[in-house]
Amino acid sequence: MDDPDCDPRALAATYRRFDLVNRLVSAWGHVYRTRVRPELRALGRPARVLDLGSGGGDVVARLAALAARDGLDVEWVGADPDPRAHEAARERARPGVRFVAQGSRELLAAGERFDLVLSNHVLHHLDDDALRSFTADSVLLSRGAVLHADIARGRLAYGLYAAGITPLSAGTFLRVDGLRSIRRSYRAPELAAALGAPWRVETPAPFRVLAVARGRADA
Repeated sequence: MDDPDCDPRALAATYRRFDLVNRLVSAWGHVYRTRVRPELRALGRPARVLDLGSGGGDVVARLAALAARDGLDVEWVGADPDPRAHEAARERARPGVRFVAQGSRELLAAGERFDLVLSNHVLHHLDDDALRSFTADSVLLSRGAVLHADIARGRLAYGLYAAGITPLSAGTFLRVDGLRSIRRSYRAPELAAALGAPWRVETPAPFRVLAVARGRADA
């Protein structure tokens, strides 16, 4: 999927099927209940949330639906500089949920600020310099929590994913890219060492890591 010359039909199919895969493996339902919903409720006012590196937009769309069900007034923004991801995500746009083809630096330069910033499955794609830049920018974009969720590398995770994804992977990059992503990913102590202060790294569910910090947009 990182290859700009990859098959566009397989890429589009992968983005569409991410919705199901992320519901099965990403633990955002748990993170929403324990982190996102309490943070938004505590504001006592309408909120803005950014999904940074939002890909096909399925995570932000799902979180928006959960928040609407809970009666929360939230503007959701999915941002991804990849035009292919942006094109796929636009299908999920609706009132209160919009997508922009921008990265973190562009959002900062435009003066954008949010009450919560999150990402899903972005960190393992980044080299050391990009990881530091991405996470530092996310802190500056947020007035509240910053939550970066990713896969926890491990042999069991690799084996279970390899077996479980096969029925869903036809015509997509889900198997090849998913297994590559697991190999690239961090274990929790590794991610904590890579990020340093002020980040804490938690394990909200099996085979998952969650990097947590407080934003400094108002500092």
